[in-house]
Amino acid sequence: MHEHIGIALRGEKVLSLRAEAAEDPSGPLIRQLAKDMLIAMKTHGGVGIAAPQIRVSKRVLIIHSKPNERYPDAPEMEPVIMVNPEIISYSECFDSMWEGCLSVPGLRGLVPRQTGVSVRYHDLTGKEQEACLQGFPARIFQHEFDHLEGILFPLRVADCSDIYSENEYRRRIQGLHD
Repeated sequence: MHEHIGIALRGEKVLSLRAEAAEDPSGPLIRQLAKDMLIAMKTHGGVGIAAPQIRVSKRVLIIHSKPNERYPDAPEMEPVIMVNPEIISYSECFDSMWEGCLSVPGLRGLVPRQTGVSVRYHDLTGKEQEACLQGFPARIFQHEFDHLEGILFPLRVADCSDIYSENEYRRRIQGLHD
């Protein structure tokens, strides 16, 4: 059994820093970091995670789109671990969707983001990869990439009145009642 890996919460300094590049994308430290991130993401029910969220200021993120209680319509994909990701280009189209964050528990915000993004990154073998992400996986990537830049989703919300408590989001947007 793994020890519990805690999530950094809004206000902790590590979440406001620009993360440092990983010098050796295929090295043992990054491999262990990726394992710890996967455990934390699965334990806390996330569809993505960035290293600063487990208090490591390195440029590593994981996207793992899958249907769950918070995102029932999410497409299913295997986890993708990205070391030192870069954005090559964005689509011109935007859409807005309600986002939450493991580091900002209890809040949801309506966040506009580009619908597609082309990215370059290293995998855990050190090989450079490129990917074109569309829809929900593109949104997850942009959310996690923001963590590497020290940005949390409330800063991306266009109108402050579009930030709800989780309970109010469930009641108003999902039509659920506790």
